[in-house]
Amino acid sequence: MEVEAARRDASALDPELLQLPELAPGALRENSTIADALYTQWLVLPETTKLVKSLIEDAKGGGSLNVAGSSASTNAASSSSSPSMFPAGSAPPLSPRSTAGSPRVMRRGSGAGPSTLGSPLKLVSEPVREVIPQFYFKNGRPPPKDLREQCLSRLDHLFFAGEGLQIQEFRPVIKDICKLPSFLSGVLFKKIDAACSGTVTRDAFIAYWINENKITMDTPSQIFEILRKPGCSYLTQEDFKPVLKELLATHPGLEFLQGTPEFQERYAETVIYRIFYSINRCGNGHLTLRELKRGNLVAAMQQLDEEEDINKVLRYFSYEHFYVIYCKFWELDTDHDFLIDKENLIRYGNHSLTYRIVDRVFSQVPRKFTSITEGKMGYEDFVYFILSEEDKSSEPSLEYWFKCIDLDGNGILTTNEMQFFYEEQLHRMECMAQEPVLFEDILCQMIDMIGPENETYFTLRDLKRCKLSGNIFNILFNLNKFMAFETRDPFLIRQERENPTLTEWDRFAHREYIRLSMEEDGEDASNGSGDVWDESLEAPF
Repeated sequence: MEVEAARRDASALDPELLQLPELAPGALRENSTIADALYTQWLVLPETTKLVKSLIEDAKGGGSLNVAGSSASTNAASSSSSPSMFPAGSAPPLSPRSTAGSPRVMRRGSGAGPSTLGSPLKLVSEPVREVIPQFYFKNGRPPPKDLREQCLSRLDHLFFAGEGLQIQEFRPVIKDICKLPSFLSGVLFKKIDAACSGTVTRDAFIAYWINENKITMDTPSQIFEILRKPGCSYLTQEDFKPVLKELLATHPGLEFLQGTPEFQERYAETVIYRIFYSINRCGNGHLTLRELKRGNLVAAMQQLDEEEDINKVLRYFSYEHFYVIYCKFWELDTDHDFLIDKENLIRYGNHSLTYRIVDRVFSQVPRKFTSITEGKMGYEDFVYFILSEEDKSSEPSLEYWFKCIDLDGNGILTTNEMQFFYEEQLHRMECMAQEPVLFEDILCQMIDMIGPENETYFTLRDLKRCKLSGNIFNILFNLNKFMAFETRDPFLIRQERENPTLTEWDRFAHREYIRLSMEEDGEDASNGSGDVWDESLEAPF
């Protein structure tokens, strides 16, 4: 300690007292040899000798060694030999140490504890311990006490005297307690009644809905947990069939189908196919919770539970949309074996498609067929086709047709690939005595329309970024829509602006349903006049 104190005193000495040559201010700190020389010369000074002798005598006498005080007296002695900045007695007094006004003391606060003689950075360097609340719960977040008590209070009014409820009595539970669509009551009932006893008790419902923390989940997660099979992390088409079965049995807008079980089944299949077409983007038939949350199925189910007119629920459940899809398939399936081939599909839309694009569809490049008959397209495959063909503004449709045009599967549409499909369009325009549009001219128009990052090719990202990208595919393989795009009917443009929420599919389905209804009414009128009725031309309804 004496050595350290001596070094601090040496740093405060004037170099002139040591009779050293003049040095730069930073030389003493940078060169340790000079510091050692200064320390040696400091030891031989008379003041230093007195200090050392005083310390030795204090040590022999058993007294305390007040090095700081001695050092201060030494500094005072040494400073007295040097000229002072102020005249004697005129030095200004130091500021008094006040704990009330000191910023340092105020920053420490009342809970910081007594001050230490260590470095002032010590308090800053100590980590602040903060309790982080639990944010992940494997089985869901437990319900708050008030929410749990509120739910239990409502259950007391629904479960009388501890008796269980049967399946036909369970609908108020899922509406009032679970806040879910009523046509999910049967699925939830069977989920809780795993033993198939025919009743669900109050305790059984509490064990499933409250104790397993279903009550605190968001609505998509609740529906996902109700529908999925035990041990599965996804939903399949089979999981939706009980929901559609109960919907057909209870919804007032579908009562007229109760006498035709065959078309009830077709309607349920069509709805399920539309759900997986729009939401299951990877196309593997496994609908995940993430896909369910990103889609609009939950909102459509909630709207369906409140709306009596099922045709106003345009997403997935509209009966008119099902009618259009099924009748279109029925028109192409001339032998009614529920399968269509290339020759059948080429007649779609009054022969609007080219042979080359139909070949690509039947090569199963955009989607593998579910039909087990080779060279035949089943009803599910046709649903995917017609939804993609009639609404090319949707992302599933863009992905569908992009795979068709991408001949080498490298993820880009090159000029040669697009020209390959446009050649047949050009030939058809010439045969119809239409003024042909050269590919070079149409390519410039497509580039201006899409604005790709690289003008030598189109990527799927380029197409998804542009609202008019569906017209690219119409230009390449659908002659009727290509010509309609070139003429641009002002009446249709005004209709689109009046109803911007309607999709291209919604407008197509509405037009086709009106046309099919008028045709059916005309057939009914001719049948009533006594004309011979050909059963082979009979409509499916």
